[in-house]
Amino acid sequence: MIRFLVGRLAMAVPTLIIISIAVFLMMRAIPGDPATAMLGDLATPEMIARLKARMGLDQPLPVQYFVWLGDILTGDFGRSISTGDLVLPLMLERFQISALIVVTAVFLASAVAIPLGMFAAWRQGSAWDLSTVAVSTFLLSLPSFWLGLIILMIFGLRLGWFPVLGTIGMSEGGWTKIAALIMPVLTLLLIEMGAILRMIRASTIEVLRQEYITHARAKGLSEWTVMWRHAFRNAFAPTWTLIGLILGALLGGIAVVETVFTIPGLGRLLVQAIYTRDYPVVQGCILMIAVTYVLLNLLIDMLYPVFDPKVAR
Repeated sequence: MIRFLVGRLAMAVPTLIIISIAVFLMMRAIPGDPATAMLGDLATPEMIARLKARMGLDQPLPVQYFVWLGDILTGDFGRSISTGDLVLPLMLERFQISALIVVTAVFLASAVAIPLGMFAAWRQGSAWDLSTVAVSTFLLSLPSFWLGLIILMIFGLRLGWFPVLGTIGMSEGGWTKIAALIMPVLTLLLIEMGAILRMIRASTIEVLRQEYITHARAKGLSEWTVMWRHAFRNAFAPTWTLIGLILGALLGGIAVVETVFTIPGLGRLLVQAIYTRDYPVVQGCILMIAVTYVLLNLLIDMLYPVFDPKVAR
């Protein structure tokens, strides 16, 4: 077990280094330069040269990378070109909102999809099973922006149950803030429930065909005991991996949903920064999303032996 965990931790370190290099080079490949963007179109060449020297942009790329990496490791992500705010506190504030939406949606999707998928596998070939497959396929085919607009139109505009502009709700407290999050959470819940449904159903069907399940039934155990004590643990292991991938992917791809519902999260901050060419914010957001994805998958790998002890052997 300890050997497995140490191996996963050792693999994460070079991955994070490669990510930092990729983010650094990607930002340097964008046409234009931060100094010109910060000073504006009326800046003289002398002003641009002085700012580049102050920012270290006149140094060779390897020197720039190590200086930037040193600043990142000390928590200095720079300042936003648009607002002048420190990038790290700005990202952390927005990240909390995105993480709250994503974690809540995935948790609720899992809580609904896992029992339904296992029951469908237990009744394989029945009307319930066919309906579950049809619903999961339908949910997987829905674009998140389209579903978000439909939910916004029905529950926000026609029924008036929730605030149409999430930005207004997020500035309040109590129920108003919760109400602003319900529609984006519902959108992600429905989208991701389809994937989890299909995965848990397929893995449960495979587990139910194993000999130890037949042996458990031959001993006279109830179907409830067979499903939840013997089948669930092995069937849930692949689904656990999928949940980790979904969490990481949503944190990076939630910008569409946040834009539809005007939620001031990390994804929307990244989109706005790209439009305004706010290089420090773009660089910081991409790095935070990538590192979060790696750390989430590391956490999933470290918890995997809890559901499948054979992995740690």
